[in-house]
Amino acid sequence: MCDVCHRSTPRRTPLTRAQFLRLVGVGLATAATPGVLAACGAEQSAPRPGGEGPVLLDNVRGYTFAGGKLREFGSLLISGDGHVEALDPGNSEGARRIDGRGRVCLPGLHDAHGHIWGLGANETQLNLAGTRSLDEAMRALRRYAEQHPDLPWIVGRGWNEVVWGLGRRPNAADLDEVVADRPVWLTRVDGHAGVTNTAGLRASGVDADTRSPEGGEIVHGPEGRPTGVFVDAAQELVQAHLPRPGRREHEQRLQAAQRRLNEVGLTSASDAGTAADELAVLHQRAAAGSLSLRLNVFLDWDAFTEVGADVRADSVADDMLRVRTVKLYVDGALGSRGAALLTPYSDDPGNRGLLQMSQEELTSRLTRIVEAGYQAAVHAIGDHGNRMVLDAFAEVLSTSSGPELRHRIEHAQVVDVGDIPRFAELGLMASMQPVHATDDMNMAEQRVGPDRMAGAYAWRSMLDQGTMLAAGSDFPVSSENPFEGWHAAVTRTDKEGKPVGGWYPDQAMTVAEGLRAFTLDAAHAAHQERVLGSLEPGKWADFVLVDQNPFELEQGRALWQTTVLQTWVGGRRVGDYGQL
Repeated sequence: MCDVCHRSTPRRTPLTRAQFLRLVGVGLATAATPGVLAACGAEQSAPRPGGEGPVLLDNVRGYTFAGGKLREFGSLLISGDGHVEALDPGNSEGARRIDGRGRVCLPGLHDAHGHIWGLGANETQLNLAGTRSLDEAMRALRRYAEQHPDLPWIVGRGWNEVVWGLGRRPNAADLDEVVADRPVWLTRVDGHAGVTNTAGLRASGVDADTRSPEGGEIVHGPEGRPTGVFVDAAQELVQAHLPRPGRREHEQRLQAAQRRLNEVGLTSASDAGTAADELAVLHQRAAAGSLSLRLNVFLDWDAFTEVGADVRADSVADDMLRVRTVKLYVDGALGSRGAALLTPYSDDPGNRGLLQMSQEELTSRLTRIVEAGYQAAVHAIGDHGNRMVLDAFAEVLSTSSGPELRHRIEHAQVVDVGDIPRFAELGLMASMQPVHATDDMNMAEQRVGPDRMAGAYAWRSMLDQGTMLAAGSDFPVSSENPFEGWHAAVTRTDKEGKPVGGWYPDQAMTVAEGLRAFTLDAAHAAHQERVLGSLEPGKWADFVLVDQNPFELEQGRALWQTTVLQTWVGGRRVGDYGQL
């Protein structure tokens, strides 16, 4: 799965450099050189993290990676500027003591692949995640329409026909029975398909004569008329007509997203597809000191071509913001059968998925990204998509003079077994989402067949060959709670413990590997391992206090049931969710 961020909002007019700089409040005269935004305004005006003096967090059961090994500690000394000063210090004179009451202390978790703006939008749009049937979803649509009579479009996401057991996708006729007087647009849970009603088809100008764009599909019925379903690139035909969110909506979504992510123990995240106007809001919030979540930004392709030369920055506002990565897509998702496969889908013999660009275009774009000094993060789900990316990296990295920036393949979900060693040979990061395995086990083997499963969701194969694995969730496609992802990584089961013994359990991680994938290795993938990812002296004091010990679970308790009690960022408590 993966959310198609660059298609989650309607097509916009490209921003010029001057427009972007005006949005962030930076004058052209002071921003004449690349990367200047990291040094002007934002970093200098942001308030310093930390409290009024040193703090000793005492009486905890702490775990962190230090010096390459898992270390336990009982107390943590935090400097006045918000950094870790020492673990189990011999002398903490003058520090304000906080009693951790024996709670477990972990480094703040980092989601290596999520979608901040999509998660925030779920707070203001119709959220169909978790619905168990078409009827339940349509009841939710009816209620939402009645509660919002003035909305020109009803927009939502989260449907999953596989979970519904529907045997087909929802269509315009289903939606027309509930809302017929105005357009509706509902995106599938993976972001790679959407459905509209008849009013939406009319508003979009789509009819039986409209041709599917390259990399997308307008699904037609037996009589040749559009069913209302659009897959991958075809979604733009409808999304181009949706109301465009403005600065106020962006700020609301950002605030809602970071509040929720702090609540589940995330102190940092990599946002996998940020537009230029969204980046402007991040710069404004960083300058104001109102970010409580560190963000490693992946520019979408449009943002890179519009303002990439001016915004590249390794650190803005005391490491609250990093802009050094560009996101590309080569295929769709497995659930909507858009993932590009080398041979046809096992449950759809005439279909090999949908490529979003040619091999030549991918190589050309990667070359531009690398030569501009950016890290490349490329979405690839199917074995054909992954091979394309591996081939492109092999060509670009052999000729490029750009810096070594730990380039990434996002998802690496179904990989031909023979291609797995190429990740290590090329020095690529595998950015994978453990919760996708348990989310997808209801359909993955039907989609690709048992033989291809040998290279699917293959965390152990990656780790055993020395490939570093950065763990994420792909929120809001899957749950943003990292403890659910950690649980899936270790058990290969869902929250009910099914299937007993785990789904392809030979690919499971250990508890320690899961922690490292969600902390230090996720920070490493973001080039932030020197400042984040572990509680070692000199790094930021980003940590959480939780109600149970992931390494010593009580009988009847599962890792996913872990509750965050407090979240700290830069030595400052940003969330208090329960009694210590």
